[in-house]
Amino acid sequence: MSNKVPNSINSSYGPPAFTHEFASEDEENDEQSTTVGLLPKHPSVPLAVRYSPEDSYGLVYIIFFLMGIGSLLPWNFFITAKHYWLYKLSNSTHSSDDKDQRSNLSDYFESYLVIASTVPSVLCLILNYLLVNRLSANVRILTSLGVILAVFAVTTVLVKVDVSDSRMEFFFGTLASAAVVSGASNLFSASVFGISGHFPMRISQALISGQAMGGTLSATASILDLAVTEDVTDSALAYFLTADFFILLCIITYLLLPKLAYSRHYMLAATCTSAPVQSEGTAGRSSVPPLQPILRKTWILGLSVFYVFCISLMVFPALSSGIQSVHTDSGSRWTTTYFVPLTSFLLFNFADFCGRQSTVWLQVPGPTSRVLPTLVLCRSILVPLFMFCNYQPRDHLHTVLFQHDAYPIIFNCMLGLSNGYLGTLPMIYGPKVVPRELTEATAQMLFLWT
Repeated sequence: MSNKVPNSINSSYGPPAFTHEFASEDEENDEQSTTVGLLPKHPSVPLAVRYSPEDSYGLVYIIFFLMGIGSLLPWNFFITAKHYWLYKLSNSTHSSDDKDQRSNLSDYFESYLVIASTVPSVLCLILNYLLVNRLSANVRILTSLGVILAVFAVTTVLVKVDVSDSRMEFFFGTLASAAVVSGASNLFSASVFGISGHFPMRISQALISGQAMGGTLSATASILDLAVTEDVTDSALAYFLTADFFILLCIITYLLLPKLAYSRHYMLAATCTSAPVQSEGTAGRSSVPPLQPILRKTWILGLSVFYVFCISLMVFPALSSGIQSVHTDSGSRWTTTYFVPLTSFLLFNFADFCGRQSTVWLQVPGPTSRVLPTLVLCRSILVPLFMFCNYQPRDHLHTVLFQHDAYPIIFNCMLGLSNGYLGTLPMIYGPKVVPRELTEATAQMLFLWT
């Protein structure tokens, strides 16, 4: 009796590493029969669905890649606009001297930003899981994109507004905006990833790689703005207008998706293997996907995803963006202006993109291997490594062990590559190791772990 991955209409993927790591067919049948009992009845898959059209010109791949960019790009634009927030929250917005711009609000703004966005993100992900069978993906995705676009439009307008006399109001308003954007972005990301779970694994990977590219683009745009524009507000205006454009592009490309034969094919398969949103006689219990069969298969993958992003958020951006060049006193633009945008934001996001993209060609260790959670735990060493770099202001831990600019560069590469690779593997494994009825709900659950 052979061991294999359960067959799925939404993927023909089956790497060699999978073949020796899954339960037997009898065990799969037992689990699937239990799962079916927990789910509402659905029609069998029609014969027409078994035919798989081609993704002409890779348009569906490109669309999901663009939506991946749009899902994290707004949040990345918030955290990479460090010079703009420093200017707006400084003691004097009319001064260009960094030393004069120091304030408690600007020094710890990234930390406040992470804290303010964490709770809404979790709540929105839980809400998305509860609504997966009640609200269509179209409603969830388009609503979240509309909210993000509205918030960024207001943020763009405020760039040219003088807030020097109301810094606290601007501070709390910005945190509220970041919280709304973070929550809506997570709702959008989880919903799109849920849809991608019905497609072959390359589509899920396109979405996840697009998320990393969103961070890379935002960091690149920030550096270009610093190089081209001397005025902080002109730079920020161009910066946030770029984000507005990408959000609008996401709305347009998502509306185009159902018009393509390749995406229609897998969306039809999804409707045939998933519970209807509101079917007759189904209530309460059937409206929320069952947790037990999902967690039984994916709890280790979920914990791995959670710990990967937990370590990354502890370091980036609050800690990594505070590491300054040891040659800051030289006064060169490399050490004063470009060091943090290049070594922290751009390098981390590009390494993250490379890590995610590498999962196209390499998927080891497998989904049930003990090596995967072990590698995830090993990332914990990165936290003290960053702490002993030249982080400023240094109020508590005064020792700097790594007194060279090469160290934060190496550590950011390690952080980004491991975040991209080890964070992507569990995300693309999860929807493929459960019965097809639970594909979208499993994708939503894995996003909940992030």
